[in-house]
Amino acid sequence: MELSTAWLEWLVFGAGHELMLFASVGILLIGLDDLLFDALWLATRRRDPAPAPDAPPIDGRFAIFVPAWDEAEVLPAMLHRTMAAWQGEDFRLYVGCYPNDAATLFAVSPLVARDRRLRLVIGSREGPTTKGDNLNRLWAALGEDERAEGMRFAAIVLHDAEDHVHPDELQLYRRHLGEHAMVQIPVMPLIAHKERWIGGHYADEFAEAHGKELAVRSSLGLPLPSAGVGCALTRSALALLAIERGGEPFRCDSLTEDYEIGMLIGTYGLGTRFVDTAGPAGDRIVSRGAFPGEIEKAVRQKSRWIAGIALAGWDHLGWPGSRRKVPGLPAGRAWLARWMLWRDRRAPLASLILLAAYAGAVVALLGVAGRLVLGWDAILLGDGLRLLLTFNLLLLCWRLGMRGHFTARWYGPGEAMAAIPRAFFSNVVAILAARRAIILYWRMLRSGEVVWDKTDHPRSEPVHEEVLARRVAR
Repeated sequence: MELSTAWLEWLVFGAGHELMLFASVGILLIGLDDLLFDALWLATRRRDPAPAPDAPPIDGRFAIFVPAWDEAEVLPAMLHRTMAAWQGEDFRLYVGCYPNDAATLFAVSPLVARDRRLRLVIGSREGPTTKGDNLNRLWAALGEDERAEGMRFAAIVLHDAEDHVHPDELQLYRRHLGEHAMVQIPVMPLIAHKERWIGGHYADEFAEAHGKELAVRSSLGLPLPSAGVGCALTRSALALLAIERGGEPFRCDSLTEDYEIGMLIGTYGLGTRFVDTAGPAGDRIVSRGAFPGEIEKAVRQKSRWIAGIALAGWDHLGWPGSRRKVPGLPAGRAWLARWMLWRDRRAPLASLILLAAYAGAVVALLGVAGRLVLGWDAILLGDGLRLLLTFNLLLLCWRLGMRGHFTARWYGPGEAMAAIPRAFFSNVVAILAARRAIILYWRMLRSGEVVWDKTDHPRSEPVHEEVLARRVAR
């Protein structure tokens, strides 16, 4: 038995040590990166995240862009909610559909016929194309309306077919778009009762990303990525991008056109702002929406984000200050912008490190089982590796504490406690999504084609009512 298992013992100990070392060094570097950013957040968090604008509020009609493909289940309810929430506001909502999406067309046509604030735009191409192509069709329809009516829209607001808008959202945009080309408000995922573990991890991630990441970038005046929902842009800013791109402001060959358009506006030197504030009723002005609660759908959505931001986004945007890209940032802030881009693009590397860490943990458990059952020697760790593991454990505790802190701010202490075990589900989704993102990106390179890899949104399920009504103290 000793001879037959000697190779297995050598393999387990050797592979386990190498995996543990690789994962430990990677976790240390990623952890220090996060720790440095946390220190930056602590240093800037006392700044007023939404100071009173110096410029007067902008007047004029707003255009709301809602691209849709196969959204018959959720789009009518979203239109009903939006029309009711923004009663009395001056806006027109453009719904972008496809001629071969009969279900969505039949679902929204009665609403469009009854409400003059709704404008149905049916593209000439069969779907799905890309979200950017759909948005460009809405931009073209906006231009047609302006020429026909002799008017000009003041701003464009981006939303998705499943969103829950806030009644005071447009008023917030009017106040801040007077001095900024783009304004982003927080995105607050809804937590469904039956999807608390997979769907709930989005709540933890957005609470930390929008409570810390975007707040820091905004306070430092760095380019701000658009979330694609709860985002408003001045018409002149989109017109500038349209001029640069032959008449179409959104990239048709991108999976994350919303992220890219926000970053480009910042690199052109136009002001961007993340505004996290409360409305007159005391509740936070946010954009709420449902996120996937099944692991397959979550992996599909996350892989699109990774492929679009970390892989294709590198091709499209480069790095601030590079000669082949638009250098719109002051030299003193270019390195900060590069650091933020690194944080956006590190997802594939972080997923590889997580995979190595979990694999190393499994191999370590095999080593313990071999010691108990087969009498293998105990696994000996060197002083350096032991110190590294101890420090990484402290970083992990800090990271989970930060995640719980931001989740508690948005969802209360109950969800904050759930955020700790949900971190495991978040890691599993990230690992699987990174693998799919690499395959997706490779297919894009080989075929030269980009198709709307959209997330299916089922009919809304009951959510925690306290999430909808919670008033968050500033």
